[in-house]
Amino acid sequence: MEKQERPGLAWLWFTLLRVGIFAVVLAILLAVMPVEPWISTIVAALIALCISFIFLSRPREKLAGQLHRARRGEAEPVGDDEAEDAAFDAPDSSR
Repeated sequence: MEKQERPGLAWLWFTLLRVGIFAVVLAILLAVMPVEPWISTIVAALIALCISFIFLSRPREKLAGQLHRARRGEAEPVGDDEAEDAAFDAPDSSR
């Protein structure tokens, strides 16, 4: 059985991961690079963007699915059995 999450949790998790990646990269760049802090901030933002694009695909897809369902007004599927029941009970336009 798959673990169910609250609707806003994917958004919070994804945001915290991205901010955390940015903060770590910025701290490393500020400690290592002898340049202006605003340059380190821009470089850190670009590096964090690339890292999050490559490594955070699963949380990004989960968040996109939740946003899509919220936009369409659909409820989260609770489990396999409930989803099958809902699909079976739905009116069929081909009859």
